Amino acid sequence: MLSVLLVTLPFFALVLCGYLAARRGMLPLLAIPGLNSFVLYFALPCMLYRFGASTPIAQLLDATTGLTWLLCALLSVGFVVAASLNQRVGWNDASFGALVAAFPNTGFMGVPLLVALLGQRAAGPVIVTILVDMVITTSLCIALSRLDGADKHGSATAMKNALRGVLVNPLPWAIVLGGVASASGFALPGPLQNTMGLLADAASPVALFTIGAVLARSQMLQAQAHEAPTPLADYLPVAVFKLLVHPLLVLLVGALMIRLGMPLDKFSLTVMVLVAALPSASNVSLLAERFGADTGRVARIILMSTAAAFLTFSGAVALLV
Repeated sequence: MLSVLLVTLPFFALVLCGYLAARRGMLPLLAIPGLNSFVLYFALPCMLYRFGASTPIAQLLDATTGLTWLLCALLSVGFVVAASLNQRVGWNDASFGALVAAFPNTGFMGVPLLVALLGQRAAGPVIVTILVDMVITTSLCIALSRLDGADKHGSATAMKNALRGVLVNPLPWAIVLGGVASASGFALPGPLQNTMGLLADAASPVALFTIGAVLARSQMLQAQAHEAPTPLADYLPVAVFKLLVHPLLVLLVGALMIRLGMPLDKFSLTVMVLVAALPSASNVSLLAERFGADTGRVARIILMSTAAAFLTFSGAVALLV
């Protein structure tokens, strides 16, 4: 367990550094969108391209891994939405709560952390889960969020907006281009390769630092708005589901797939379980704000899952690796 903590501690320490920097005013809140833009449009695409280009194309096109992850995502979304709906939580809030329950922080945290723990081979299954969550899970939850009539244009328009968001998101395209490079054996010219390498190396520390800053900003903005505190029952069960039930669900579904003779190897299943054990994706709070959901509830789920994941994720690694 100690050896696992020695690997995971620096990653969560960087999140804490970003949180403290924002809370203490060392990082202006107006600077956080700039950090997000750097990670989203420069550093992280370079890191995903590099992983995609260095991963065998067969791993990137692993349909069984994608199907297993998608099935678990659909089950998670359906269960959390059904369990969350009440007089306080409508379709809009329930759907984004389901998204933070099913969508791990794979891009900002999962890729570098799991590669550090398991080696380069882990990049393939991780990238498959990213594609499923960005293209299908996110679009589904945005469409569901429109069912309570919060948007006069309805779920069809929401789905179109979600798909448009996927098309302009650089992360899936970076993965696709990396896969094309892997399949064709293409290599970037030396100076361009070195430039991309510098940006890719910056992705992990800046992304983790930004996660902490985003979480602190959510807390600070909610306090400034003097919003009523979100009832514990509206967010604690979702955080518990994310950290404990989601990885257990992936483990059970994956084991069933193997038992049924599907071509899913145990290493890929281990990677998927650890991906599911990651905390919630921090960018969901930005989506929730854009679509008028309860950002305070979403931020609390993300903050609680991120803080607790240092122990729960490390425990999952100690059990499985």
